[in-house]
Amino acid sequence: MSYSDSDSSSSYGGGVDYKNFRQITRERLLHEMLRSAKTGNSKSTWKVLIMDKLTVKIMSYSCKRADITQEGVSLVEGIYRRRQPLPSMDAIYFIQPTKDNVIMFLSDMSGRSPLYKKAYVFFSSPVPRELVAQIKKDSTVLPRIGALREMNLEYFAIDSQGFVTDNERALEELFGDEEDSRKGDACLNEIATRIATVFASLKEFPIVRYRVAKSLDAMTITSFRDLIPTKLAAGVWNCLTKYKQTIQNFPEIETCELLILDRSVDQIAPIMHEWTYDAICRDLLNMEGNK
Repeated sequence: MSYSDSDSSSSYGGGVDYKNFRQITRERLLHEMLRSAKTGNSKSTWKVLIMDKLTVKIMSYSCKRADITQEGVSLVEGIYRRRQPLPSMDAIYFIQPTKDNVIMFLSDMSGRSPLYKKAYVFFSSPVPRELVAQIKKDSTVLPRIGALREMNLEYFAIDSQGFVTDNERALEELFGDEEDSRKGDACLNEIATRIATVFASLKEFPIVRYRVAKSLDAMTITSFRDLIPTKLAAGVWNCLTKYKQTIQNFPEIETCELLILDRSVDQIAPIMHEWTYDAICRDLLNMEGNK
């Protein structure tokens, strides 16, 4: 697993440190997640960090391997890999709240011989109630849980001012030739959840602005594609209103704006050839993400 270099903060004339987007993400991962497990009730010096395919990318975009080692992590493992039992060590789980991940976690920590001494579980986005109930049902696992929290951090901080949600099939599922509203709604819900976690990290509550679909006349049926901005805006707003109740110090009133646009508002941009280092690197090199 590779970890990228993290950016440092800059200082303005007033002496106030400005933390860029990647650094905010980095500090949440290292301090809110790893350090909170380090300073908890655990007596173990070193811990194991367990992640899934998505969360390992989230971590690698913002943190170096040295960063997580400094926070007391000696070993990084994939949740679906066969792992050696380490019953004397605590484990930190940074995973998506999916049924398969929860099943794997319960398998690790249940029974007479759990893989780890104690588990600190951090979910990347809000956990469905049925999964929480599934965890609570296992009486052997509950005493071994040191923490169970929602990090609400499910995006990739690709640079100091930008992020992506990593929905590789979004173009096909939202604008493909075969319109499938079920797949489209699932894709939009995932994108909305991940966009909302950006504002959870920034502690910002945005006004959501989007373009409303317009029918030519009363007889024209509005297609799923026409409703994408509306559905996405509604999904983000629903997540944000829940954050007001669940996240400490989350703003009660709007503090910024989220503008939802699609490529149709700027059709010339895709055919322009930028002469920036970033564009040239992506044109000439075989890059994955920002590497």
